[in-house]
Amino acid sequence: MNFVVIAATVIALPIGARNHRNNAHYIFAETANLTTWPTGWTFMLSWLSPIWTIGAFDSCVHLSEEATRPNKAVPFGILTSIGSCWFFGFIIMIVLAASINPDLESVTGTKFGQPMAQIYYDAVGKNGTIGLMCLLFLTQFLMGISILVAASRQTWAFSRDGALPFSAFFRPISQRFGFIPLRAIWGCAFLAVVLGLLTLVAPAAAQALFSLAVAGNNLAWGVPIFARVVWGQKKFVPGPFYTGDRFSVPIAWTAIVFLVFGTLLAMFPVGGPNPTPESMNYTVVITGAVWIGALTYYYADARNWFTGPKITIADEQLTEEQQVAIRAKGFEEILTTENRGNAGEGCGC
Repeated sequence: MNFVVIAATVIALPIGARNHRNNAHYIFAETANLTTWPTGWTFMLSWLSPIWTIGAFDSCVHLSEEATRPNKAVPFGILTSIGSCWFFGFIIMIVLAASINPDLESVTGTKFGQPMAQIYYDAVGKNGTIGLMCLLFLTQFLMGISILVAASRQTWAFSRDGALPFSAFFRPISQRFGFIPLRAIWGCAFLAVVLGLLTLVAPAAAQALFSLAVAGNNLAWGVPIFARVVWGQKKFVPGPFYTGDRFSVPIAWTAIVFLVFGTLLAMFPVGGPNPTPESMNYTVVITGAVWIGALTYYYADARNWFTGPKITIADEQLTEEQQVAIRAKGFEEILTTENRGNAGEGCGC
């Protein structure tokens, strides 16, 4: 569906705007600053949009337990996702810049409330805009479903290891609905609805939640990379998809610097250095509350019993080499003689 929207946009906009398309100089050489930030910093803040756009490439990781040859499929999926976003995103930006009304304030301040709808309307009229926006809404809904699938698997994995509150409730697998983490799915869906309703409170709330996605993802990606290059380099065992000893560490440090930079960007108010209560970026407040809350939960309670990932496979299902490797890494085995028959904790829900 993404490719359908891309193709429809790339074809329809240039045709609809054929009598008033912008020239190459406008597309590739002109800039505009509609904020009160200096132009240089505004350029940096413009990175937030592509940073947020490619933010779901880690969905491959959360589905790795259901993938065939994940040690190769997951890295390939990540690179393909980022590469596709870059390539097709660049094409779309050229088409939008060629078709947009040069009066950018009229586009951003459109009565439709969506600049993209105004761009469509100026190019293809009312009926064309309705059709393209319906395609866009459907694509966003399907993207939400894919993110829900990834988030529910991540939630289930954490619950399986006992790392979340109410892990015992979210851990069971539904046999009736095809061995899926049904409770984790509905838990994530309910939380998504609550967060979605918050975006209706004010534009500042919506901006904070979108920026929180950037900051939260960056932290989740950056901490393991940082821990590996600082403390775990000697323990690191490369998989089949590896850039080599010469490039791996420099790439890791580049990623860390970029992730820190992106996190800091997400904290800035986009309108200017003197925000009002309505235009303030509250990401720093929400993100701080989430991080402080998680640390408090860990040090107050979870550190007393959480020991890391747990093995949910019986000894007889592992080779001798696998058993040695697992014990060498210090993973706790939760299957005992008494509870091996309950592996997966299936339920009839």
